[in-house]
Amino acid sequence: MKYERIFLLALSLVAACPLKSGAVSAQERPNVLWISSEDHGPQMGCYGDVNARTPNVDKLAAGGMLFKHAWSCAPVCAPARTTIITGMYPPSLGAEHMRSMVPLPSGKSLFPQFLRQEGYYCTNNSKEDYNVTKLGEVWDHSSAKAHWKNRAPGQPFFAVFNSTVTHESQINRDVPLNRDPAAVRVPAYHPDTPEVRRDWARYYDAITEADSVAGKHLAELEQAGLAEDTIVFYWADHGSGMPRSKRWPCDSGLHVPLVVYFPAKWKHLAPKEYAPGSKSDRLVSFVDFAPTVLSLAGIKPPDWMQGFAFAGSFQTDPQPFIYGFRGRMDERPDIVRSVTDGRFVYLRNYMIHRSQGQHVNTQFKTKTTELWWNAFASGKATEAQSLFWKTPKDPEELYDLESDPDEVHNLASESESQEVLVRLRIAQQNLARRVRDTGFLTEGEVYQRSEKDSPYTMARDAARYDFERVFAAAEIAASKKEEALPQLLAYLRDKDSAVRYWGALGILMRGEKAVEDVKFDLISALADPNPSVRIPVAEALGRYGNGADLQSALVTLQDVVDPGKTNYGTSIAAMNALDALGEKIAPLVGFLTALSANDPSASARNNGYVSRLQGYLLERFNLEIPRIPGEGNARGKSVNDE
Repeated sequence: MKYERIFLLALSLVAACPLKSGAVSAQERPNVLWISSEDHGPQMGCYGDVNARTPNVDKLAAGGMLFKHAWSCAPVCAPARTTIITGMYPPSLGAEHMRSMVPLPSGKSLFPQFLRQEGYYCTNNSKEDYNVTKLGEVWDHSSAKAHWKNRAPGQPFFAVFNSTVTHESQINRDVPLNRDPAAVRVPAYHPDTPEVRRDWARYYDAITEADSVAGKHLAELEQAGLAEDTIVFYWADHGSGMPRSKRWPCDSGLHVPLVVYFPAKWKHLAPKEYAPGSKSDRLVSFVDFAPTVLSLAGIKPPDWMQGFAFAGSFQTDPQPFIYGFRGRMDERPDIVRSVTDGRFVYLRNYMIHRSQGQHVNTQFKTKTTELWWNAFASGKATEAQSLFWKTPKDPEELYDLESDPDEVHNLASESESQEVLVRLRIAQQNLARRVRDTGFLTEGEVYQRSEKDSPYTMARDAARYDFERVFAAAEIAASKKEEALPQLLAYLRDKDSAVRYWGALGILMRGEKAVEDVKFDLISALADPNPSVRIPVAEALGRYGNGADLQSALVTLQDVVDPGKTNYGTSIAAMNALDALGEKIAPLVGFLTALSANDPSASARNNGYVSRLQGYLLERFNLEIPRIPGEGNARGKSVNDE
């Protein structure tokens, strides 16, 4: 707390005197303008998409640099924006899960705070959506009224304008189309129906709207006579809002447009290979944005930032890989890590018993998702269209974007692909080690082990997080090797609860025969002191057992599902285990109906997910949750849609 008070005092002094004595002038440092959009990939004219109408960004690209290989790190907004604002991978911060909230580590700042200390006027208009708490003032102004125009005379600015017209929800609008649905390209993983084509056409219309918004910001800059003083970025926060883009960390979910314009005055700060109208092969991701903007402002990025500046005074050499991740998406947990070298995309699935297409409430509001699911459930989907829904997932996936841009032909088991597979696998493992990835702990366990510290601090304490042992257990558990069962049983008896968790999960993921073979060990494990261990044990016994085994599983899950007694992360995991039991949860209907879905220690941004799951579970029994003020709405709908 002492250090936090010192830091807050320092920030208050900066805010009071933004142009401190000796501060640089606008002539010495560039303005930086970010124009961002939500939920759209590189479906733009400047990226060669003939269906796209994006004249303003195309013009910006013609005078600037287009990055062909830009990834958002996370395929959904809150963790993606957390990556940007911190310059760190959210799995290293314990902040990977959708709309989670964790403390920022001591000694770390959000990058606009560095700019403000050097005299920049920093504005955000207006989405923040960070998964980390803020210490002190981050922005001079952050609201729908924030604007660089409000700065002091001669003051350099860093300004962000975020457009929502491409958000996933806009695909569902019932408005006339400007695109011909017959002309759009339907990817191989989607069914080719009039309704799906309509959704894709509406998505392209939304991108044109976002381009128009960008044009207004660029015109405003020009009219103010600031175009030649300002470096401009255009980017989107992750892939399209269409299903199997948003929320999935393959190329379709992570590949984003990134165009950067450097006026002549500031070309010396541009990437070394910069030329107007050029296209860069450099691999860039959101973790690189913070160090890059600091570098443009002449500020050396702190060593704790995990990205690499691709422009400015402190730009670095290109990196061989960029990385992605998926944690919990709204109410559905998962653990996926991905990496690309620009051509090949590798995914490592650590929860192979959960499909890519888990029922996320917001995703199922898009007509394409419902039609796609119905096609799969009725046996009418092609093999490429079925991959999204099938379980178990393959532990590893490898796709060649040159021959398979839709990522539907998994090369991981092919002998000629092993060199690439191993190279990308090692890259993924090395990053996990470098950042001490907290995603191999359950969300509930992260909170328990962190106590009053940040998860980042906890993860660097070997006594609280023996990363190598936990990571090794996860690697073995999340394979399909049947011969690993004795090792998993040993994990189930380990002194470390995180290792025990992976032992239990590994047994569950191997299905009915494995569960039956070690049933008595699982029954004993129902008494484990850690709820994160008991949950997969109970799911295994409940899914593949009946009678006394099922009854014990239901009692166990009932005991841990109340967020007021555990925490919302543990409650979400228990709710998902109950969902996996299907109609077998009928004896708990009365309990679930009366359950209070609030975690009194959780923030409002994530306190609706348990209620949403509660409603979803009860829908199969044609029941609704009674409306309780402050706990979300009936049928599990809540106000925190993405």
